[in-house]
Amino acid sequence: MDVEAVEVEPADAELAGRGLPVPLDAFVGRERELTRLRSLLRSARLLTLTGPGGTGKTRLAVELAGGVRGGRTGRAQLVELDGLAEGVQLPQHVAAALGVRERGGRVGVEALVHALTARSTLLVLDSCEHLAAAARLAADLLARCPRLRILATSREPLRVPGEVVFRVGELSLPPVADDHDPAALLRSEAVRLFLERARSCDAGFDPAPGDLRTVAEICRRLDGLPLAVELAAGRAGSLPPAGLLRGLDDQLSLLTGGSRTGPGRHRELAATIDWSHRLLDASERAVFRRLSVLGGGFDAAGATAVCVDGPGEHEGGGPAGVRREQVLPVVCALEAKSLVVRVRGDGPGAERFRQLGAVRSYGLDRLAEAGELAGTWDRALDWLARQAAGGLAGPVFPDTAELPLGGEQENLAAAVSRAAALRGDGRRLPLAVALARSRYQQEQLTVARDLLAGALRDAPAGSPERGAALALAARSACQQADPAAALALAEDAVAVERARRHPAGLANALDALAAAHLCRGEFSAAVAVFTECLDVVRGLGRPLDLALCRHHLAWALLQLGRTGRAARLMAECLPVLSAGAPPGQLAAALHTAGAVELARGDTDAAGRRFTEVLRTAPDGESLHALYPVEGLAVVAAERGEAERALRLYAAAAAARRRIDTEPEAHWRAQVEAAVARAGERLRPSVADAALAAGRRLRGTRLVAHALGDPPDAGARPDRSGAAVHRPLTGRESAVARLVAEGMTNQQIAAHLGLARSTVASHLDRIRDKLGVRSRTQIAVRVAGGPERH
Repeated sequence: MDVEAVEVEPADAELAGRGLPVPLDAFVGRERELTRLRSLLRSARLLTLTGPGGTGKTRLAVELAGGVRGGRTGRAQLVELDGLAEGVQLPQHVAAALGVRERGGRVGVEALVHALTARSTLLVLDSCEHLAAAARLAADLLARCPRLRILATSREPLRVPGEVVFRVGELSLPPVADDHDPAALLRSEAVRLFLERARSCDAGFDPAPGDLRTVAEICRRLDGLPLAVELAAGRAGSLPPAGLLRGLDDQLSLLTGGSRTGPGRHRELAATIDWSHRLLDASERAVFRRLSVLGGGFDAAGATAVCVDGPGEHEGGGPAGVRREQVLPVVCALEAKSLVVRVRGDGPGAERFRQLGAVRSYGLDRLAEAGELAGTWDRALDWLARQAAGGLAGPVFPDTAELPLGGEQENLAAAVSRAAALRGDGRRLPLAVALARSRYQQEQLTVARDLLAGALRDAPAGSPERGAALALAARSACQQADPAAALALAEDAVAVERARRHPAGLANALDALAAAHLCRGEFSAAVAVFTECLDVVRGLGRPLDLALCRHHLAWALLQLGRTGRAARLMAECLPVLSAGAPPGQLAAALHTAGAVELARGDTDAAGRRFTEVLRTAPDGESLHALYPVEGLAVVAAERGEAERALRLYAAAAAARRRIDTEPEAHWRAQVEAAVARAGERLRPSVADAALAAGRRLRGTRLVAHALGDPPDAGARPDRSGAAVHRPLTGRESAVARLVAEGMTNQQIAAHLGLARSTVASHLDRIRDKLGVRSRTQIAVRVAGGPERH
């Protein structure tokens, strides 16, 4: 039966209840949810809206019910259950709310059935989660009243046969990349809600563009949780946006003072979370509060690591004890109760969960109250440090290998801070090395060096990770053209590893030392150290590491002009690297192969190699993309394409300044010499124009230009005129999938262990490659459905 066609009895036969409340404020956003819910309500007799406290389930239910024809004049009836403590009185409470009188011996359920049997009614049961009797009553009424529909709100499903569950999520948030576009920020539901409620409190509230960016960040910090956004907006009359943002470090004390007429649990954020917390049993409460140390989310392994009691704690699983086999079922129960939310991983069994910011803040308070804060953090540090140390014990050259803690970067950063505060904690160094490796791969070199310097100062003597930390610090110094520091750090790393008698660690340190000599232009010394490194690696029986070492030696030989030997080494190592090396290492090897072809005078072969690198690592702002862009500038200069050479050179130089990195002096001299020769063939005004045009190229436009595509090309027509889109890389595909699942840029960054700016760059490339403009179109393309423009 179509709910829009529901009819009602004459006025004298209608229920005498209050119907639906008339909202006194504007309803903001949720257009897609309302469209979907109206469709579900046409076919479902029991529709339950679930979600964390503060997501606006009640407000959405009232808006949905009010949209039913006649919804505000009696066909839809709201019954609030939050004030009812005992389920035994539930039928009488519902009857009283509906104005149903007990007559003719009919009481409780029988009175309700008599009143609801003959009339089409939409019954809105609000806040069912604390009453098991609500599910029994709903099932009974639906079975006996064929014209009744029930719309329920609950923090967990009622689990009644025929129930359709709709999870109410947070409001949409603006991508960080849109912070300088006011129109894009205003498309965010959370930002629009903030502005609407702020103007209700202060009619003169008129944020400047800078304030609007701050409002967007406030909404992100609050995870788009409607109640939190409304409470923050309520402070706009007394605090400027910047003050509000600073105050969010203590969300639960700042976000108070909601509507005096609303339910008590809605008047402040802590109260609405406390409402859910009181309904948990002892083990659920223990797991809930212990999970709060994992601000970056968690999988089953992480949850188990921080929640299970250690030896001697709560022997026998006492009142607050948690056993290993309990953890995952309890996490799933907390998800069902909307106290954690699920975020999907990249593959089967890779699901992750997280607590919303306000929920986590509440959990940390409960953790401190229980006296478990130090112990839970201790377990988290142990778990992360073990994984970090394991990652260093794997590959010979770990700094560019896959990260063992790729999904735990936010937790890792918090753990490093926690360990640093403990002074002298031996876990700080492996944690800092793991985090610095991530920052190094993201080309945040200053951050990586600072992390390592602080941890090395604080590390106990004889820490097994000391050599790896020094080697990584040396590589970072090389990338920042700091040759003196690079050499000193690398020499210390070699001394540490020789004393430790650890062959893989020594190979890693020797590789860093050779890189430091390259950075200083000491090519003969670099070749000697790389040769020793190769001898050490041969004894380890690791073909991939041997191939990597051969590539590094080939690059050093090339600087000495020993092109033939370099070419033979590259011929040996490239097949192995192409089959199994991480993308960054393969990109570097392909660049070296291109440089070898340049040295042999084969510009066409060199151009093909450099182009291959760009197609493997197409981020124009990354270190691995800049070398082939510079190589293509040299190729263009050798071919007489002077203006193109200058544009590519200027674009790469500007990008290097933005990411604070320098090429090796020998390579830079080769590039600058080729470009200078090209510039001499041009009039000064033409050369200046080419350089200026190059400095404006960045990101995907730079890559497109380097590949010979039109600057704004994403899709190129084939001979039939149909658009042909360039394929997405593996990382771009992962980002696109998470966009399709509704994740924000911040959530994607935390999930994949990336910087938010990196996620924004990936999205720019995805839009260009797919020829789309919006996140919705990306989601449709990923799902394989029809696009709506």
